[in-house]
Amino acid sequence: MTLMDVLVDFARTGRIGPLNCGMTLAEAEKLLGPGRPHPAHIMKGPDIDGYPYSWDGLQLVVTQRAVSGIWINLWPGSTAQLPPLVLPDSESCDATVLREELIAALDNAGCRHAVNSALTFGQQASLITQPADVCAVFSLPRRDNHVPHRDRHYLDVMHKHTA
Repeated sequence: MTLMDVLVDFARTGRIGPLNCGMTLAEAEKLLGPGRPHPAHIMKGPDIDGYPYSWDGLQLVVTQRAVSGIWINLWPGSTAQLPPLVLPDSESCDATVLREELIAALDNAGCRHAVNSALTFGQQASLITQPADVCAVFSLPRRDNHVPHRDRHYLDVMHKHTA
């Protein structure tokens, strides 16, 4: 399984393997091991809502001790660190995903998508998948991104939220 396989499956289903919005944080930690809580959880306690628990490039946003959002964060030109549950047999991989490559992979998988106008502005572009409502956000590389094409959009994050 490759990073692109994980991204396409997430875009199609809104799930990452057994991880899904609505599961409890305890269920997620049973699968992933203990996450690194956002500093707000440390300062205010575990019942504060809307802050993520992190497993390197994977974040689960928690509301009322349930997963309300799933994020895969990528840093183009670097190595993505993802838990084995997310990317089996390879905890780290190249995090450089061109917009055109992801769109082609979505099209090949029959995953419908449309421009997400709420997050497309300036040097940023976004799409939303249907029917899973997973959002992909792309941007032009920053100075510290070591990428081959400085004039093309790269995937920064894919995320899903419950309503």
